[in-house]
Amino acid sequence: MRWNFPFFKSGSLFPANAIAVDLGTANTLVYVKGEGIVLNEPSVVAMDRETKKIKGVGLEAKRMLGRTPEGIIAVRPMKDGVIADFEVTEKMLRYFLELIIEKHVFRVKPRVIVCVPSGITEVEKRAVRDSALGAGAKEVFMVAEPMAAAIGVGLPVETPTGNMVIDIGGGTTEIAVIALSGIVSDTSIRTGGDEMDTSIVQFMRSSYNLLIGEPTAEMIKIQIGSAAPMGEEREMEVKGRDLVSGIPKTVRVHSSEVRDAMQQPIQQIVDAVRRALEITPPELASDIVDRGIVMTGGGALIRGLDVLLTQETGLPIHVDEDPLTCVVRGTGRILDDEAKYWSVLST
Repeated sequence: MRWNFPFFKSGSLFPANAIAVDLGTANTLVYVKGEGIVLNEPSVVAMDRETKKIKGVGLEAKRMLGRTPEGIIAVRPMKDGVIADFEVTEKMLRYFLELIIEKHVFRVKPRVIVCVPSGITEVEKRAVRDSALGAGAKEVFMVAEPMAAAIGVGLPVETPTGNMVIDIGGGTTEIAVIALSGIVSDTSIRTGGDEMDTSIVQFMRSSYNLLIGEPTAEMIKIQIGSAAPMGEEREMEVKGRDLVSGIPKTVRVHSSEVRDAMQQPIQQIVDAVRRALEITPPELASDIVDRGIVMTGGGALIRGLDVLLTQETGLPIHVDEDPLTCVVRGTGRILDDEAKYWSVLST
């Protein structure tokens, strides 16, 4: 359901206690109207295996990944941009919202906008809505992540001009062509930074007989990972457990090896961008030729990815200065200027 403007023309749909949430696979960000981004934490929960009692949330829980004793588990309740574990997601969201509500002393329950993938199903939408309501929201609205990202980088989404956004998150890559406050064409694939981490784990296992965890794989990706040759190659030491002897060991890994390991998920993203361009209406395609493509999300920070996409498409690729916060910044702009962006919301 989309809101009609007259519904709130006489008053504000989002008063001072409104909150925007980017509920991501890798990180959860929260924006409070009038204040900006007040929370940026990993989407990880640590809890007791038997009692399900929460032991840690966010960064505290992420530090426990791969390090917990038998009685404690650290889980990521979001997978591929959507809720994989409803109960744990609600606990995580409740923890974050209670922190913010307590700090800002809201007198009434806040209205909440949650960013969701453009390819989300009705069942997955219901899970997001129920989680937010269960966590303490008065009312829940949703906005597609690529739309929020486009607003966040300042694109004129309300005009007839075509704007193309690639939002690469931890679990999904969203590619959308936007005009007149709507998504004209979109391509959503459940491939993102997590798939790259998994590829690195598999590469270390097959090439070096070394078992590493996802946090180590993510560190390798950030430090020496790249999508295309960038001139200066790098090396780093990687520590893990030898699969043959069972003894911890250290190996040196070259950036070209990591680049090769990440090729499959990166190629899936490139192919998705091509498919998105193929289904773009001709008039909007001409706008994209002139304006280029904007890339947001954590995946935009991978070295050389913009260069690779430019080579593959022949179009200029622009990376936002702070791609990790584009989506929640865009949702914050919706809170601050609801009359301009009312039509991008749904319930």
